[in-house]
Amino acid sequence: MEHRREHEIYKIIDKSFGFDMAVEEAQRAIDLAHVETCSAENGIGLVKLMGRYSGFIAMYATLASRDVDCCLIPESPFYMDGEAKSFSTSEQQDASGNKLLLDIGLWLTHKIKDYFKSKKVEMTIKYIDPTYMIRAIPSNASYNVYCTLLSHSAIHGAMAGYSFTVGMVNGRHAYIPFYVSNFK
Repeated sequence: MEHRREHEIYKIIDKSFGFDMAVEEAQRAIDLAHVETCSAENGIGLVKLMGRYSGFIAMYATLASRDVDCCLIPESPFYMDGEAKSFSTSEQQDASGNKLLLDIGLWLTHKIKDYFKSKKVEMTIKYIDPTYMIRAIPSNASYNVYCTLLSHSAIHGAMAGYSFTVGMVNGRHAYIPFYVSNFK
């Protein structure tokens, strides 16, 4: 239920700021992994992209790249050795109170290595986790303008006494009540 409620906001807001830039940076990481793996015999590149409970960045970066053979996203369980794998959270929490997710990238890296070792096949795997690289890039001029317009909308709504968040809905700036956007 929590996953479905969290996913509902994507049906409301057209696009969040920074998404296109994150996809572009994620595609750059995929391209670099491809170059690295091409230089090794039986090279495999594994890129773990951010997304917590949604795989929009991974999906769009995969579609934008010509070098991806498989993309796993949190919304869809995957099957390995005949059983569905879904990676849940650990009991620990981050500083914001979110449950820490287990690192599927490291788990897959070990599974892939073990598989090839059992087949006595030499291979090289490059595991890349560019999460902070993707989140820390400076915004471009288009997003600066977009965020300025969102902040102006937020100020006007707050001065009118509303409790809301703002976003682009059907191409227009809109006030979105907290009860729609509250995930917790």
